[in-house]
Amino acid sequence: MKAQRLGAWIAIILGASYFIIPLIGTIEFSLRMRRGEYSLDAYQSVFSDAQFRETFGYSMLMALLTIVFGMLLVVPTAYWVRLRLPQMRPVVEFITLLPLVIPAIVIVFGYLRMYNSSSYLPLTGSTTGTNILLVFSYITLSLPYMYRAVDTAMRAIDVRTLTEAAESLGASWTTIMFKCIFPNVMSGVLSGAFITLAIVMGEFTFAALLNRPAFGPYLQLVGANKAYEPSALAVIAFSITWLSMGLLNLVSRVGKARPAKA
Repeated sequence: MKAQRLGAWIAIILGASYFIIPLIGTIEFSLRMRRGEYSLDAYQSVFSDAQFRETFGYSMLMALLTIVFGMLLVVPTAYWVRLRLPQMRPVVEFITLLPLVIPAIVIVFGYLRMYNSSSYLPLTGSTTGTNILLVFSYITLSLPYMYRAVDTAMRAIDVRTLTEAAESLGASWTTIMFKCIFPNVMSGVLSGAFITLAIVMGEFTFAALLNRPAFGPYLQLVGANKAYEPSALAVIAFSITWLSMGLLNLVSRVGKARPAKA
């Protein structure tokens, strides 16, 4: 028993070292921009860069739009499949898994082929159209995570009973969806939203090939031309990801503690 416990602790320490030591090295290197002493000059340089603020703000806006429209797509779909079309569940799950199987570069080249300026729907012919296409791309990329987070939250409530109770009180479909279903799956929605935020902030392929000023291509550009700022940006991006994961964990605990609303 003691040997098993010791082995478990050794495995944990080795795994933590594999993860923490490179992170400490990255943080330490990002503080060495000033020769002979530690400083926050690299972070100051990053935050004072107008392109950083522009790309970070743009990606945050794209993430917000992706979360809103992804939520409006996924929640009604998961609800309808669970309530009315349970036989379609394997098909829907297969479709939502496709973005994990098909490489992002294949998807974006398909978009460029279908929505170029000479097609019937020339989204890439304007800035607004390209932004819309990028949001659609991000929704596609985040679909596996958003759908599973919402579907898991929906398993914890009795969808049929809630629907029948609301219908017996004369509620419309819109009322049922936004006043009964959404509040009860909000923990799943927020979990999917935080994962989507982390994905959008670090995504490179879609934004680069659609030529949009997103945070992912900016990370690559700085990494190719500067020394200390890329480490600072890596720490910032890492902090955003871990903040999202921490909020996800908090929301999951709150969701488990909250009873379903009728």
